[in-house]
Amino acid sequence: MRVVVDYRRCISAASCTRAAPEVFEMAPDGTLRLLQDEPDEALRAQVEEAADYCPTGAITVED
Repeated sequence: MRVVVDYRRCISAASCTRAAPEVFEMAPDGTLRLLQDEPDEALRAQVEEAADYCPTGAITVED
């Protein structure tokens, strides 16, 4: 699985950080950081939830 973030669409709502904190975090300046672009398959449900909750659709999960 590969996680792709379109940072131009991201509004730093942080919903992804609550759904998958092992994969996403907010930087001190308020911008999103992708911690793992190829997380372990065990995190798939959380990553897909993060993508679903993203209010701008900035997160894509690829197989």
